[in-house]
Amino acid sequence: MIDNVAQLYAGSRDSALTNHGIQQAIRLGLHLKTLGLTFTHLFSSHLQRAVNTAGKTREAQITPESDGNAAKTVPSVVQLPVLMEQDFGSMEGKKFHDRPPLELSSKEKKKDSTAFVPVESKDSMAHRADSFLDEHLLPLLSDTSKDMTPEVAIVSHGIFLSTLWKRLLLRLPPKSVVLSSELQATARPSLEHLGGWSNTGYLELHLQRDEAREPSLAPLVIPLPEPSSSPAEMPTANEGLGEVGVPEAATGRVPPVASHADPSTSPVPVSSLATTSRIAQGWSAKILTINGKDHLQGLKRTGGGVGSARHDASQKSIDTFFKRRRVD
Repeated sequence: MIDNVAQLYAGSRDSALTNHGIQQAIRLGLHLKTLGLTFTHLFSSHLQRAVNTAGKTREAQITPESDGNAAKTVPSVVQLPVLMEQDFGSMEGKKFHDRPPLELSSKEKKKDSTAFVPVESKDSMAHRADSFLDEHLLPLLSDTSKDMTPEVAIVSHGIFLSTLWKRLLLRLPPKSVVLSSELQATARPSLEHLGGWSNTGYLELHLQRDEAREPSLAPLVIPLPEPSSSPAEMPTANEGLGEVGVPEAATGRVPPVASHADPSTSPVPVSSLATTSRIAQGWSAKILTINGKDHLQGLKRTGGGVGSARHDASQKSIDTFFKRRRVD
């Protein structure tokens, strides 16, 4: 996006995509289509860089009407402010190398109480993630109709996506999340920390019902996770599937699937962070792709500053100036 090129903080700031960013989004949409994904739901942050990326994914899903076949119906993109990036407060639009004031004097605070706005807290982002899960994603799992299998695309931003993933882990039964055989060859400290996100990098997660029991959404008190002394335990073939582990109030420990939090943060009392949420009983999950970026292979930024320039939707690509050859 434009602010990244200019090395400016852009969380809640509505920065536009560059020409190169649009090409990445187009590649992503086409790649997801080649994987055979047919999305029934498309969710996106309301910021234009996410909306445009989601839009390119939607465009790739559209199948034109052909002889004997009607055009496929593609869902619209649902824009949600709760999916926006972390708000950097007063640092929004500032250079990366700028340092925020550590503390305002009492005189300065009295003169202008809005002089400095702090960065959005992890607790605030966790609350937004929980809101999305409870109001939009988890209700799709409660629909046990076999006539339609939901395929969901969520387009958001790097920092917030990491928070969303951690909160989703807390909603899945203990030991119900596994890595694909391809990913198991890569050593990772825990399921909670999967690494950073590249531009248009994606996580592919396959959720599956346990046929042995009826899927449901049960209430669960979920605290933010504390540091743990051991990495997340990897399960074997459906071990512990469907079990609901409620963290002990005395220790604040969370199910093994989310083993430890950012070690730079100190433990927080469970009582101050606990929220009543739901856990997806009777479901297992397999991670198929982490930060997928195969679609970016061979894509180079256009030189001369064109690739880094703001994308202009009114500009036509060179392909539109050539007539398509008619096929009889």
